[in-house]
Amino acid sequence: MTHHVILGAGPAGVIAAETIRKHAPQDAITIVGDEPEPPYSRMAIPYLLAGNIAEAGTHLRHAPDHFERQRITVRRGRAVSIDTVEREVALEGGERLGFDRLLIATGSRPVKPPVPGIDSPGVHTCWTLDDARHIMQLATKGARVLQMGAGFIGCIIMEALATRGVKLTVVEMGDRMVPRMMGPTAGGMIKAWCESKGITVRTGARVEAIEAEAPLSARLSTGERVAADLVINATGVKPAIGFLEGSVIALGVGVLTDARMQTNVPGIYAAGDCAEAFDALTGKTVVSAIQPNAAEQARIAALNMVGQCASLRQVTQINVLDTLGMISTSFGNWQGVTGGEHVELTDETLGRHLSLQFKDDVLIGANSVGWTDQVGVLRGLVEGRVHLGPWKDELLRDPTLLSKAYLGAAQAQGQWVSAADARRR
Repeated sequence: MTHHVILGAGPAGVIAAETIRKHAPQDAITIVGDEPEPPYSRMAIPYLLAGNIAEAGTHLRHAPDHFERQRITVRRGRAVSIDTVEREVALEGGERLGFDRLLIATGSRPVKPPVPGIDSPGVHTCWTLDDARHIMQLATKGARVLQMGAGFIGCIIMEALATRGVKLTVVEMGDRMVPRMMGPTAGGMIKAWCESKGITVRTGARVEAIEAEAPLSARLSTGERVAADLVINATGVKPAIGFLEGSVIALGVGVLTDARMQTNVPGIYAAGDCAEAFDALTGKTVVSAIQPNAAEQARIAALNMVGQCASLRQVTQINVLDTLGMISTSFGNWQGVTGGEHVELTDETLGRHLSLQFKDDVLIGANSVGWTDQVGVLRGLVEGRVHLGPWKDELLRDPTLLSKAYLGAAQAQGQWVSAADARRR
């Protein structure tokens, strides 16, 4: 009987385990998670902070006996190394767990910036359910909260905190909000929107030190001091692969995989935020830490673990962000490429911005703010690598013609889709 061991109890780990069970009814499956919680979704934590759900609402599967009925063993443990010869995972505490097939789905870990006082009481990340419990105790109405970081995850946390009625200050090192997802115009619009909602935003600044007194006091690079009852570190995350350093498993930014989600070691796979997966469309490996990628990569890995042949078509690079009601999006190579063409349209009065990046006659990336009716079309054009032909020049002249360009280019290539379908995409 084949034993599948899955390191990580997040969405990737759970989806992989259930896929294996569906296709290999007799195989043994063990999920190893390093938190004393049922498998849950980190992306649900902001909803918990906002009071929209209870803790149980974060759980990936709500029936208490779900994993037992699936004959999936879920246990607590933290991997410290992998013996690829003996096919064993060494766990913290000295236990060794044998495997026939292994999936590394350990996700990400928060980055800890080198700031004096970052380990002080009252300074927390917002990454685990335990973090959320501490934050909810301190982030009461009127409490002074300082958040370090205004990236994608930081903005989601920020919105949850705002709903709790705290007095919020956000400090971002970049020259704009969401700098890894948005260009200067879009990032600036998001900043202005947040400030209009009563949030203090400091961009181009960093926390240089935190003094552990009551209240906490943060010294900024601008010379400003900010008093806080709670400091949240949301400065970013990185793949949780430290335990693999020094092993024969090939690493880049994440665990390097082929299109089958297999590492350089046969029978060992990776999926989710910790995986640097091969993107067949670009011919490059990429870490794209969003839940749709985690789900699809886990499914592909699981199918190959049970002997089927499945390949990842592409690594999706899409982010859709709701910041206090302002919807912004980022698709593909939103920064553009050397030699490419670019068009931008902005109406700050209406809170709308559209930035399109082209390589030859293909839309390779986009940013948008407020263009919610065009999200599906943008995704279809960027992910489909649609050759626009003469429609590219039309879009350079008027970028609002996205739907017409999508339909026109699809018709020209014999890929007819209805207008209703284009709106749904």
